[in-house]
Amino acid sequence: MEKPKFQWIKIDQKRAYVIITLNRPKKLNAIDDSMRNELIKAFEWVSKEDSVRAVILTGNGKAFCAGGDIAAMRDRLEVPLEKVAMNGWARQRRTHQAVTMLHSLSKPTIAAVNGVAAGLGADLALCCDFIISSNQSIFTMSYLLRGLIPDGGGMYFLPRRVGLACAKQLIFSGRRVDAAEALSIGMVDAVVKHKNLIDESLSIADKMTVGSPHALALAKSILDKSLELSIEEVFELGCQAQAICYTTDYHRDAVKSFLEKSK
Repeated sequence: MEKPKFQWIKIDQKRAYVIITLNRPKKLNAIDDSMRNELIKAFEWVSKEDSVRAVILTGNGKAFCAGGDIAAMRDRLEVPLEKVAMNGWARQRRTHQAVTMLHSLSKPTIAAVNGVAAGLGADLALCCDFIISSNQSIFTMSYLLRGLIPDGGGMYFLPRRVGLACAKQLIFSGRRVDAAEALSIGMVDAVVKHKNLIDESLSIADKMTVGSPHALALAKSILDKSLELSIEEVFELGCQAQAICYTTDYHRDAVKSFLEKSK
């Protein structure tokens, strides 16, 4: 499948990995309708491209993503009130589509946070499987400071990383969290020197893609639901997934190889 071309994001392929870069540096990579639509198309392409084993999401410039574009918020003030709700509803659906597509990709996703991750930017990082932070990064759940609630998945993902009480404290206060604190509370998985961010993220991708891509996809699909499921439901989904794994060439070849080595 041909790699798409975009205006506000960049897609680079390194070995079996794709780096998706938010590319509005003068706007601190704030997400407007155009970028949101491009992200949806990019995630759709990645989901269908078998050669891609993992995805790294990062930003160009000094910010990872400053959240929603303030220009759109300003424009919203000029819209007649009877249209605000429906326009917002449609925009929310597109935002949720983008976040859901990234979260549910059947391959490992890594947020390489290179700078400020605010509001929706923090949500985008949180919905990835792993978060690697530059030592220069700042995180803030800044929604309430704008009279809004977290709308990009933060109310779902943040408590699962830092616990409910800590998530409430970060969301209610909207305060800034530096990289060291983010690591200490479990908001991120690693903090690295800024210049090493992409190399370290690629190294994580190497470690997370050593096994069967089919088994990984099935395991991820169950793990992403596991906190909401009973143990019986996890076992049932596991039975179905394992039955599929038994039929894959990867499993059959791995067993044959193991038996040959045993001899």
